[in-house]
Amino acid sequence: MKPIHHAAQQGFTQAAELYQQVRPDYPQDIVNWLKRELRLDQSSRVVDLGAGTGKFIPYLKQITSDIIAVEPVQAMREQLSKVHPDVKTLAAYSSEIPLAPQSVDAVICAQSFHWFSNIETLNEIHQILKKEGHLGLVWNQRDIEINWVKALANILEPLEQDTPRYHSGDWKKVFEHQFLFRLESVNVFSQTQKGSVEQVVSKRLLSTSFVAALPEDQQYELKQQFEQVVFELTGKQPQDEIEFPYITYAYHFKKI
Repeated sequence: MKPIHHAAQQGFTQAAELYQQVRPDYPQDIVNWLKRELRLDQSSRVVDLGAGTGKFIPYLKQITSDIIAVEPVQAMREQLSKVHPDVKTLAAYSSEIPLAPQSVDAVICAQSFHWFSNIETLNEIHQILKKEGHLGLVWNQRDIEINWVKALANILEPLEQDTPRYHSGDWKKVFEHQFLFRLESVNVFSQTQKGSVEQVVSKRLLSTSFVAALPEDQQYELKQQFEQVVFELTGKQPQDEIEFPYITYAYHFKKI
């Protein structure tokens, strides 16, 4: 078993409540994707792996009530249970999921797979999935084609260090030279998160794992920096409303 990356353990423990409050939702189109691509319906049993505070659960609930959330960080599970007390939650690692073999129709990793993209995890997912089972990987990514969003990304980049990230593409390596899953399709959606600059920009960025793990004074300095960048490039103050653009990537893999 691989331990949780220190940025995830520390950052998500300290910022679990903030994460639940400020992280963007997913586009409503993702529900149609779950039904069409992953063939989910009301009889489906689904595992939300690396479920965090449960941000993806509302989309699964629109299809099925048989949802199992798997999340190793206690503070994240506590937030999830507050919002979704009806969802079964397991304190487990991605490589040690305490479920029977071939007992699940689909495993969804929303904003999480880059943390545990190893062959042990793939083996475990393959084992708990039914014969024709599905694996869905979903990520919301900030749209860096927009100048002020790119400027914010440039501030964050040197702070990442060895933190696993979607945009590094390293998570894809586990799918090379394996015979457990085949990629069926990739879908791309766009959406915006509306709110004050402070809520959807600066506080949202403070909920990023490796930022949330920093000392408070450093976080405060970064918050000022984020808000200054937004003001310089959009003219908007921290309390002004803004639309933060996101691109959502949805990967569908099928069990071989």
